[in-house]
Amino acid sequence: MSHLDVSLYESKHSFVWKYAADLIELLSPKEGEGILDLGCGTGHLTHQIAASGATVVGIDSDPAMIAEARKNYPKLRFEVGDGENFRFTEPFDAVYSNAAIHWMTEPGRVVACIWRSLKPGGRLVAEFGGKGNVQAIIAAIYSAIETLLCAPNQEHHPWYFPSVGEYSALLEDHGFRVTYAALFDRLTPLESGEEGLHHWIEMFGSDFLIEVPAEKRSDVIRLVENRLRPDLYREGTWFADYKRIRVVAVKE
Repeated sequence: MSHLDVSLYESKHSFVWKYAADLIELLSPKEGEGILDLGCGTGHLTHQIAASGATVVGIDSDPAMIAEARKNYPKLRFEVGDGENFRFTEPFDAVYSNAAIHWMTEPGRVVACIWRSLKPGGRLVAEFGGKGNVQAIIAAIYSAIETLLCAPNQEHHPWYFPSVGEYSALLEDHGFRVTYAALFDRLTPLESGEEGLHHWIEMFGSDFLIEVPAEKRSDVIRLVENRLRPDLYREGTWFADYKRIRVVAVKE
């Protein structure tokens, strides 16, 4: 997973965690439960889960995110941990994950770690980018790079966006019973007004621009904005064409 700019994440992209309120309702944490927040970012959702009385551990692969989470919520436990290779001595009642699993590009390893970290009967409750997520934005970036540099750049896609069937089958192959799975559209307003899409690309899509010369990146983003404006810009706000998978599964 790419390391994200923590200050930008906190100031310009709070929608990432603010949209997860009803996912916590789906988790329905109980007092005394042990819960792992996988890909906890700066800890805001970990804190909300802990308010239920559950004992929560947040892990994230980015040390800067964990440092900010510890600063935000010093009484909670946060650890740097690789979502594709983590282990805890004591198993959890639940694993919760919001907007993180799509950054983990070896999903079989992730699911194996989740399985290992749960008690028998423990549950996974997760939401992340699904098949077709930000498809319009990705296509516009590819097109802009090809137009300006006369060469396609499709080798730095940083995400894993499975279909419901693909991810459900993966969970079942590892011994989970999937009790709920859905893929849904969620057109998501971006913060920062006119600069919203520019900030989003810089924050989450920088891998697409790795081979773009620094002096050309603003031109690429400007062309992306021009191509997407008719569909994704409304009354001073940019929107991202999100498609999300939401899943609940139980360790048999």
